[in-house]
Amino acid sequence: MNPVRTGFPRPLTRRRRFGWPRRVFAQVLLMQLAVATGVTVLATGLFLAPLSAQLDDQAMRRALAIAGTTASPRLAAGLTGGPPSARGPVQTEAERVRAATGAEYVVVMDTRGVRWSHPDPVQIGRVVSTDPSAALAGREVMEIDSGTLGRSARGKVPLRDADGRTVGAVSVGIEYDSVRDRLLGAIPGLLAHAGGALAVGALAAYLISRRLQRQTHDLAFSDISALLAEREAMLHGIREGVVALDRTGSVRLMNDEAQRLLGLGPEAAGRPLDEVLGRGRTADVLAGRVTGEDLVTVRGHRVLIANRMPTDDGGAVATLRDRTELEHLGRELDATRGLIDALRAQDHEHANRMHTLLGLLELEMHEEAVEFVTEVVGVHRATAEQVTEKVHDPLLAALLVGKATVAAERGVSLRLAPDSLLPDRLVDPRELVTVVGNLVDNALDAAAGTPDARVGVSFRTQGRTVVLRVSDSGPGVPEERRELIFTEGWTTKAPPVHGKRGLGLALVRRLAERRGGTATVAGDPDGGAEFAVVLPDALSDAPAEVPSDVPAALEPAEEAR
Repeated sequence: MNPVRTGFPRPLTRRRRFGWPRRVFAQVLLMQLAVATGVTVLATGLFLAPLSAQLDDQAMRRALAIAGTTASPRLAAGLTGGPPSARGPVQTEAERVRAATGAEYVVVMDTRGVRWSHPDPVQIGRVVSTDPSAALAGREVMEIDSGTLGRSARGKVPLRDADGRTVGAVSVGIEYDSVRDRLLGAIPGLLAHAGGALAVGALAAYLISRRLQRQTHDLAFSDISALLAEREAMLHGIREGVVALDRTGSVRLMNDEAQRLLGLGPEAAGRPLDEVLGRGRTADVLAGRVTGEDLVTVRGHRVLIANRMPTDDGGAVATLRDRTELEHLGRELDATRGLIDALRAQDHEHANRMHTLLGLLELEMHEEAVEFVTEVVGVHRATAEQVTEKVHDPLLAALLVGKATVAAERGVSLRLAPDSLLPDRLVDPRELVTVVGNLVDNALDAAAGTPDARVGVSFRTQGRTVVLRVSDSGPGVPEERRELIFTEGWTTKAPPVHGKRGLGLALVRRLAERRGGTATVAGDPDGGAEFAVVLPDALSDAPAEVPSDVPAALEPAEEAR
């Protein structure tokens, strides 16, 4: 995430301080300038270090080349024409070569080391000041040495006659000051180029720092560190799940609450969202494939409310709120309202029956009054007995008896299949209560108002597996919508006061799938829809023990029936 922090508290007055700056961009700018300057100086030094040696080598090779060109057999023949002379052919040829090449000197010597040429005619006829033995021995020599004319780069070659015999040597010197001048002359240009490169680097560093200043909102490193600490504390301290995604749809971060709500661990960070959550509505909502506000989704047994906000870098931040408890409370509220309606209906019906009974007694129709009371009590008792005979779990039996009363008030006949049987060995009765309650409520809504309105409930067991079927006489479910109705948030009903619809069937399927079962819907042969739920391992292996405090009087009553 790139949180935008505006209005960061700053002091109203700042005292100018000299030293290391606090702002990120200023520190980065100084560091980049220091690095660019250091690299420029180092590169310049590394370039200048071998330059002097290269110029020396070039000067010595040039001197050797001039000496090699000068040392011809014609020049060697001049050594036999008489004694050394300032106007002799050797001096004349040597001065011509020196003037043409710009050498400091061109000295021709015989085998004794006596000079036959020299820029200073006074030195002609004298022995050379440096050792000529290597050149006289037939070897070429390159060196930096000092002589009568000062320090110079020298090249010496043997001088051979037409027969190839060494009759002397030729020594050529290049003034060393000229080499130094070339070196010093190269430095300004080199420094100019280095300065230009440094200026470009400084400009680039400034532009990068300004961009960094905008991105960091001119904060100091301490401010950024404090913001990160605050963000970590906030993300892991709030009781709302936060999931951050990058532009590729991978999980960037996930706080502790999000991990708890989604049933994931820290290893989810850096992995694609679809790989972490699997295909489903939750992944679609968080990835943005389903849009809207306060989107309802079911993850495991939890009902979640999700909101998604895109970020500037192409990613997104999604928040999750746990609505499970609120949803349960809402369903309990609906059940309570249904019970209140049933009690109100019973009260109204009871008042009518009492008025009828009072009228029969006033008319002294005692036998008819007895028959009327017997019939009324028998209907309610028959309904309760029918349920308890087939459904032995007390929670589920109580639920069905209550639903039967509500169904009667709404003009719907709620019936248990004759072959239904559910033993009192449920592993989790509340789970089956949730499934039956949701399916029966939906069936009552669908059947109410239809001719011969009815809802059928059937329980069958196969080993430890419970198979539940709920049918109704409503309009049915079109085949193209039979999978869509199990999607979280999908509904055709108006939302209730306490929240959203479209969760009941999704919870039914999730509960079934969590046990490895299924929840499907098909058309009923007599019209309407039939929902089938298979719950493996819903029954325990051993039958439940009968509590010792059960009144024995219940058994004769059972026999009497």
